[in-house]
Amino acid sequence: MLAKLAWKNIWRNKKRSLIIILSALFGIWGGVLSNGIFVGMWETTIEAAINRELSHIQIHHPNFRDEKLITQFISNPDDVERILKSNSLIKAYSSRTILEGMASSPNSVSGVKIIAIEPEEEKQITSIYQKLIEGEYFSKNDYEILVGQKLAERLKLKLNSKVVLSFQGLDNNLIASAFRVVGIFKTESKIFDETNVFIKRNDLLPILGTSPPIHEFAIRVISAELIDSTANLIKSRVNNLKVETWKELAPELSLTSGFLYMELNIFMGIILFALLFGISNTMMMSVFERIREFGVLMAIGMKRLRLFLLIILESIFLLFSGGLIGTLLGFISIELLSKNGIDLSIFAEGMAAYGMSAILYPALPFHMYISLFVMMMITAVIASISPALKAIRLKPAEAIRTYM
Repeated sequence: MLAKLAWKNIWRNKKRSLIIILSALFGIWGGVLSNGIFVGMWETTIEAAINRELSHIQIHHPNFRDEKLITQFISNPDDVERILKSNSLIKAYSSRTILEGMASSPNSVSGVKIIAIEPEEEKQITSIYQKLIEGEYFSKNDYEILVGQKLAERLKLKLNSKVVLSFQGLDNNLIASAFRVVGIFKTESKIFDETNVFIKRNDLLPILGTSPPIHEFAIRVISAELIDSTANLIKSRVNNLKVETWKELAPELSLTSGFLYMELNIFMGIILFALLFGISNTMMMSVFERIREFGVLMAIGMKRLRLFLLIILESIFLLFSGGLIGTLLGFISIELLSKNGIDLSIFAEGMAAYGMSAILYPALPFHMYISLFVMMMITAVIASISPALKAIRLKPAEAIRTYM
């Protein structure tokens, strides 16, 4: 009964109520869509980093990531592989030899990270083979190399160009060997393209004079929700090695992701804070216009608590009438845009400097809708407190004699 009365009351002044409802509708629609774009932008960036190099989990020698010495390899790779193969949560893994060295062409020299891989294994882990803009993803020939577009520009390399890689051997002597460019890749990150090259691990065998050491196992699990539990299982079985998830490998991405949701909630809070004043003002005007009516209601026995609840319900209906429609429109907009993505290729160069993809896929997790619902409820209640207090403090005898 009280809810029905509150719903009818907000339409007694349609023009004033519609202004507030439309303000809430467009404000929340815009806020939800903006949040979806920001979340999609960051999720796309994280996914690109995982597909490009991080994978879900990596295993290293305890000191390798700090010093990156060729001698800091995994001493028991066969045991590690047996552990990984026996874990049903692991979708695929790739073993890598990582070398810090120099890439030289007749035109220039550049420091690079040399990643020696098993090409077919690596296809299951990274998307480098999908990022080729020229050439092919290795062949059966020896001494082939994939270089990034930015490095190719810097060293003035083309397909079939020769590039000399020099790096420290296991005996601490400097080793150099020539490779032929068979593919040029372009990822979302300019820095990655300029500082990383890929070769086949088999090609290192004659260069090093021994089986290439394994410095890194890159792992993908069957579901992103299982990354932490899978990492903990691996940690319990490889005590002498360092097992890290992508969040530990790239803490800046994880930290920014955590702050992002807090910032987006603050953004929605600012929108609702602005709406709060409009709703509160509307409700206060409504109370002043109905002083005599409230006096009559209290005189015939309506309790002050019910009157207080009536004002709160009117405020909630006022905000949620526009807010829920705005949220629904925001959800539909995000779903439609997420199918094909938002093409920002015009800003591709600038976004690549930060490792961001030029195609954004908006997305908003369910917990953000829950947060919005809670904030809307709090806003509606706060906005109604002052008008409601004004109403319940009226003295029936005086209120009945008041004419507005």
